[in-house]
Amino acid sequence: MDIDVFIARRKELKLSQVKLCAGICTQATLSKFENNNRVPSLAILNQLCARLGITVDNLYQSQKNRSAELASALDLVENQLMTEDYRRVLQGLSHIDVQEVDALELKMQFYYLRGIVNTLVNREPDHVLFDFARILDDLDEKHQTVMTQLAFVGSGILYARRQELEAATFYFQRVRHYVENLNYAKVDHPDANYNLRILMLIYFTAEFYASQQNYRISNRLIKTGLVLCSDHHVTYYLPRLKFLAAQNALAEHRPYETVENLLEEALAFARINHNEVVVLKIAALRNQVRDKLATKSEAH
Repeated sequence: MDIDVFIARRKELKLSQVKLCAGICTQATLSKFENNNRVPSLAILNQLCARLGITVDNLYQSQKNRSAELASALDLVENQLMTEDYRRVLQGLSHIDVQEVDALELKMQFYYLRGIVNTLVNREPDHVLFDFARILDDLDEKHQTVMTQLAFVGSGILYARRQELEAATFYFQRVRHYVENLNYAKVDHPDANYNLRILMLIYFTAEFYASQQNYRISNRLIKTGLVLCSDHHVTYYLPRLKFLAAQNALAEHRPYETVENLLEEALAFARINHNEVVVLKIAALRNQVRDKLATKSEAH
């Protein structure tokens, strides 16, 4: 609540506290409201605002505007995360003061984004785990939202990169169970970012199982992700899923034509989504494939 709006309006009308509160409440009640943030009952506040020609909602307008600004900033950061633009993600988050974030959803979004990006750029584990703990132990302590799963996947990535595979497997198994038990026919969420978050869970879990050479599970998850992208017209994760599918195909010694087709599709979607990271990865993998083909040709 922005009490300054209330005070400014009273002064604009040249009303003293005594005149404003006459017949509504005591001056002490009004003084405590203006000076000590002691909010009176809603009935009293409604009458005071009516006398000033404003509504109680007007007192929340600046807060609503700030929340809208924060939501927009966090959504932009989240989109940058999807295209692996980690430098801009870190810059965007550095301009957001989490203490200004009041809405629960926005607060969880901030901590999940900061935790994930710090994991992906190999920041100190203590800082990463703190962000995920804020979600798991406080903001979503009953583990009822997708934010819990994002905290799980971030924790899994962290432990996998530290080669602590038992811990990594623990988290990725939980995420896989969640992903595999979603009713995708009913995945229709009012939050526009929801499908992107589910795809993030799918992609990183598929990537983990591929790193463990469990291509059966990895490919199954990739297929689920591709169907979700198609059904909901989401393209951000298509280049990464297609590229991972190409990596799996190469590791499974599938025909090079299959690998190349997947890379071509990944490249097309990477260009559409301006994902330069995937473009570079495709070029590197193609060079690797060419070297293998050249070596194989020389051997014959």
